Amino acid sequence: MLAGMSNSRVLCLGEILFDLIADQLGRSLEQVESWTPYPGGAPANVACALVKLGTTSSFIGCVGKDEPGNTLVELLQTVGVDTTGIQRHPTAPTRQIYVTRTESGDRIFAGFADYDTAEFADTHLQASALPVSLFEDADFLVLGTLELAYPESGASVRRALQLADQYNAKILLDVNWRPVFWQDPDKAVATILEIVPQVDFLKLSKEEALLLFQTADPGAIAYRLNTVEGVLITDGENGCAYCLSENEGKAPSFSVPVVETTGAGDSFVAGFVHQLCQRGIHSLADAAIAKQVVTYASAAGALTTTKPGAIAAQPTAAEVEAFLTRNEE
Repeated sequence: MLAGMSNSRVLCLGEILFDLIADQLGRSLEQVESWTPYPGGAPANVACALVKLGTTSSFIGCVGKDEPGNTLVELLQTVGVDTTGIQRHPTAPTRQIYVTRTESGDRIFAGFADYDTAEFADTHLQASALPVSLFEDADFLVLGTLELAYPESGASVRRALQLADQYNAKILLDVNWRPVFWQDPDKAVATILEIVPQVDFLKLSKEEALLLFQTADPGAIAYRLNTVEGVLITDGENGCAYCLSENEGKAPSFSVPVVETTGAGDSFVAGFVHQLCQRGIHSLADAAIAKQVVTYASAAGALTTTKPGAIAAQPTAAEVEAFLTRNEE
């Protein structure tokens, strides 16, 4: 695809990386014998999940000029994600993160082995090189908060927020709190809260809501911020509480045979944004539609847990529709 030719409806900005997932359950970093690399990084997962659901997306981020970087760019291109917003750093390596697993399969982000978190290519995303043309046509910008931890990529996040505002793209922030990415986790909360007033939709886990707002009530958070059009709070098997256009409600989670939870939240975000692209944000004013949109997002998230690998496991729109039909009361 030529630069300027892409009119992706959704831009996903942030990290793309390899999750090195422990093959053995219930072991510490030192005890794990072997690891399987899976492509990941929340914004990249969202970009891929959107394309699989049928909504065009672009990924904006920085990778190294190395083999892992080449592999990740090729993967995005194979899936059909526009890659004109990818920068390549000449010396910094593409990020790889070690992920151990508990006996029950829950993930623990165990660190970066020989590197400091600030040494990876994604931290060097240059604000001056963000392609403005991508923002001119976009309906949505999807962001996480991890790149706020570093000066250069943090400046790129702030520039992207300006561009989205300038070209009237709606902004969804998925907090995706990972202390291991921050050199000073104590600064994280203030840094994240600084950009929250600029976003239109806020997606939090229950733990993130309590950390940032001391409440897990989406209506209370929406009321306090007074700038957002929607707040979504996911809580694993307890489902999702939401406040969308003043419609408050809960969508239950779906009971599925879980293989691995990596990327489920990213597929949830993609399902939500895909539905907004299909139905229009104004449709959230209808309480029944608001609930349907969140239920669709929950189904996309649930289906992703039934196979290994965040991107490989993502469902198509047809799979989500069939799943919802099977699960109707």
